[in-house]
Amino acid sequence: MTNNDIFKKLRVALKLRDDDIVKILELVDFRISKSELGAFFRKEDHPKYMECGDQILRNFLNGLVIHLRGPMPKKAENKTKKKSN
Repeated sequence: MTNNDIFKKLRVALKLRDDDIVKILELVDFRISKSELGAFFRKEDHPKYMECGDQILRNFLNGLVIHLRGPMPKKAENKTKKKSN
């Protein structure tokens, strides 16, 4: 299974549109255009097909964690919360 296959399956399973994926990637400061993104979802024999590299998939997964869970609290906040409990 290729990175493109994983990316496609996650997109379908989570019902994400191209706009959503662009916003998720922006959460980890990774910029990509919709046309670049569309190249990953084409069939392999299409002339404009592009392989999805490890870096893009990794950034998408990291952004997805932030999108679904929210950003991690800062360490200083954790210490003050523990003291007040």
